[in-house]
Amino acid sequence: MSMREQIDRRLSDPIWWNDVLQLAKTVLAAVAAWVVAASVLDLPQPFLAPWAALLVVHATVYRTFSKGTQQVAATVVAVLLATAVGETLGLTTGAIALLLVVALLLGAVPWLGAEATTIATTGLVVLTTGFESDAMLISRLLDSGIGVAVGLLVNVLVWPPLRRRTAAEAMDRIDDGIGELLVDIAGGLGDGCQEEDVTGWIDRTRDLDADLDHAWSLVRQAQESARMNPRRQAREMKNPERWHELLRRMEQSVAEIRSLARTLGGQQAHKETWGAAFADPWISMLGDAGRAAGDADPQALLDVRRRLEVFTEDLRSTERSPEWPIYGALIINLRNIVDSMDKVAEANPIRGNPLPLHVPQRRR
Repeated sequence: MSMREQIDRRLSDPIWWNDVLQLAKTVLAAVAAWVVAASVLDLPQPFLAPWAALLVVHATVYRTFSKGTQQVAATVVAVLLATAVGETLGLTTGAIALLLVVALLLGAVPWLGAEATTIATTGLVVLTTGFESDAMLISRLLDSGIGVAVGLLVNVLVWPPLRRRTAAEAMDRIDDGIGELLVDIAGGLGDGCQEEDVTGWIDRTRDLDADLDHAWSLVRQAQESARMNPRRQAREMKNPERWHELLRRMEQSVAEIRSLARTLGGQQAHKETWGAAFADPWISMLGDAGRAAGDADPQALLDVRRRLEVFTEDLRSTERSPEWPIYGALIINLRNIVDSMDKVAEANPIRGNPLPLHVPQRRR
């Protein structure tokens, strides 16, 4: 892939733009908090305003409120703790040691949400930059409040994050991986596979399992991003039962492929052992099923299902091979894969079309 194609692909990727937007919103919140604290209210040391804003701009609106509340509490505790330690011991080595010990202990309290690092770092900044008067304490608390308020407003009002496309992209990649693996297995059987080929196929099913676990976590994050989100598209993700069904179907397909590969691993000289009457049609249908899954073609999957039914009936009336238990296992595996992937193919692509952005070409 050329550099231009890579750039065009990145520019048309909504997930990448979502990450860029989140970065821009974080910077905007911090800068706006600084401007309000330094230029509008003219506070003497307004550094806590952008610091607090950075803490509360999270990947989802719900987490902005839930985690933001804990971080606000941690920041207030840190300011009060630093002021108390500074007025008691001054700016000494012992004061810094005491501050860190107490901050780390307080961070372990469940109510603070394990915000030990926030308490410790904020407390160190406050202790080392001044704690001489009550006016300074009030200024620090006001700085924190400004940062929190600006961060919440920016994250809620400026294109609230919705992680739908990130989860959908992960799911689209999994069904592509399932299709590629089926095609590779069919090709390997046609060429005469070895034991290491079967081991490699099983390892690839484990990789797909890991991808499925990641996709589940992304769907849960997308569901969380829909909570308290005013965007209209958030309604679908508040109860993503359809997405859960697609993930379960892909889990079933991966399990069937692993079972199929283990069955193949117990056989030697597959085509010679099975005979061409079974091997050629079944391998052909396996490859077609993989291509249909990769291309998201539900009609092609339905065609494979019909061919498999006809093939099974023909075998039942004509075949008397001792390999019948193997035939039955492989036929059932393929049937279950096709039945699992048909709805996935209908839903693909889940994330919709890419953005129509690209690098403009120079006119000759």
